[in-house]
Amino acid sequence: MNSFGENLNRCCEILELNTAIQKRLFSILNETSREDTLNEGADTIKNRLLPSLASGGENSLSITEGSIGGELQLRGLASNQSCQLQELEDKLYATRMQIKQMEQDLRASCAEECKTLRQLQQLNDYEQEIQTLRNEISLLDAQKSLLQSRLVRSRSPFRCSVSKSRSAVSVRTWSPARAGRVNASHRACIIARFGFIYAQERLDAETLLRAFICDMETVQRIIYIAAVESFRAAKMAFWKLKISVKETLALDHVGPESLEVAALDYIARHKDLYDVCQSVQEVVCSMNVNPKIPYPPEVDFFLIRTLIRELCCLAFSMQTLIPPLDIALGVDGELFNRAMYYRSCDSDFTAPFVAYHVWPALMENGAVIVKGEVVTKKIVLCSRRRRIRSRSCSCGRRLRSGQVTRSRSLSTVRIKTSRY
Repeated sequence: MNSFGENLNRCCEILELNTAIQKRLFSILNETSREDTLNEGADTIKNRLLPSLASGGENSLSITEGSIGGELQLRGLASNQSCQLQELEDKLYATRMQIKQMEQDLRASCAEECKTLRQLQQLNDYEQEIQTLRNEISLLDAQKSLLQSRLVRSRSPFRCSVSKSRSAVSVRTWSPARAGRVNASHRACIIARFGFIYAQERLDAETLLRAFICDMETVQRIIYIAAVESFRAAKMAFWKLKISVKETLALDHVGPESLEVAALDYIARHKDLYDVCQSVQEVVCSMNVNPKIPYPPEVDFFLIRTLIRELCCLAFSMQTLIPPLDIALGVDGELFNRAMYYRSCDSDFTAPFVAYHVWPALMENGAVIVKGEVVTKKIVLCSRRRRIRSRSCSCGRRLRSGQVTRSRSLSTVRIKTSRY
């Protein structure tokens, strides 16, 4: 019989051989499982191999099972990541193809747009050539009519000048759309000019008058009356000039536009026919005898001739529009109209009546285009004596800016007391 030591040595040798065989078997299993991409060998190993290894000890079984399961999980994660990476690469490729297609479409659109622009430019060139030919035809027709009319019309200097200007004007063909665009542009410029005069030149005139008149109400009344009289004088001059122009143009008027429109167009193009100096003289004469101005003519109203001149020119230009623009005539003591006027900063905002007007409102066919400015007070219609300007004063009298009459002084006390 073998001794205990010999038996123990043989058992250890057998275990060592068994361990070597297991290592070899597990290496073979590893190589085999690497070829398994669908993880089908995991169930086979768990069902067949693990129960047979249970007799070898619970510790070795748990270690083997954990190592195999972890390795299988790692392989599963690696395969999932490779699949997701492949999907992302496919999406990126598809997106790149879409971007490339969009770039091609954009280049094609740009080329088509450039082609369209070139065609439009050619079309504009053709239209300009056609317009040039039409202008030449109109010029020839105008020259023909001019030669024919010279045989029957009078030879007054004014008519001759109108005929020459008319022949130059008739070079352009008339169309309602073009006339409407020109009228709208001219109207916008005139309205803007009216606002500029209110915001700047009116204040300059107030500054000049305040050097001689201490009462702000009187200064504002003078400027308002100057505006009203300027519009009245300019409209009267326009009316007279339009009659003369219509009489002259009626002799040889040809064209699609009416005689009225032709006269307005001619006056708008020849504003130098308007004698603005005469209108300024008429305005100053009217203001010298105006009973609403409570002071004697101690200050020559030619002092504010710049404002009067600008208002006369502006009012004359307003009459050439279709329809014409005009100012609203205000009356002291009228009911305050919020749609037509603004209240001045020194007004009584609870008062319903207008004490006096600071600036007129601009109207068009009864509609308010630009609001005016008024001063409202609770007591408006009070009976008070005003000194009426001498009607025998000479309209041509001009005083220097610092000169006053000998019989009157410009003391502040007299100015304040003479109003009541």
